[in-house]
Amino acid sequence: MTSVARPPSFTNEPTVVHVTVSDPRVGPLLRELGDEYSTRYGKDAHAELARYPDEEFTAPYGGVLLLLLEHGEPVAGGAFRRFDETTAELKRIWTHSAHRRRGLARRVVAELEREAGARGYRRIHLTTGPRQPEARGLYLATGYTPLFDTEADPETIGPLPFAKELRTAGQQGQPADV
Repeated sequence: MTSVARPPSFTNEPTVVHVTVSDPRVGPLLRELGDEYSTRYGKDAHAELARYPDEEFTAPYGGVLLLLLEHGEPVAGGAFRRFDETTAELKRIWTHSAHRRRGLARRVVAELEREAGARGYRRIHLTTGPRQPEARGLYLATGYTPLFDTEADPETIGPLPFAKELRTAGQQGQPADV
């Protein structure tokens, strides 16, 4: 089942849709992420994408998977799953290789944060690989707190953890605690 989460505010803005992993439009996300991870880490990383059961990215399990569509085609996407009762874990943040450098990843992260907050989560947790400086930069630029020594060689750390406190409905208009 697919539902439109939010219509575009003007015609050139991508449409946000909630999808399941089985939706055919998710194929490019999974394929490109698997290829990217394999290239950067030198092994078949498609197994990493299969690490979590698909249902963890559905509403009944506390998760969501969304895509940004332009002209019906996926250009970016991402997901979250329940990490614990108050924390969502971001996963699978992706921008199609033909659509990078347009701010789409920031939009995906903002949409996921909005959705997590609407579902009652108060915090976001995520990790990114040490060979993904673009992701590290994205999370630092969007207000995530690094839970590692940013001066250390990322290769000596392993997965790089980040966290962010979300605003609750009563805190709208106030800065989020980080």
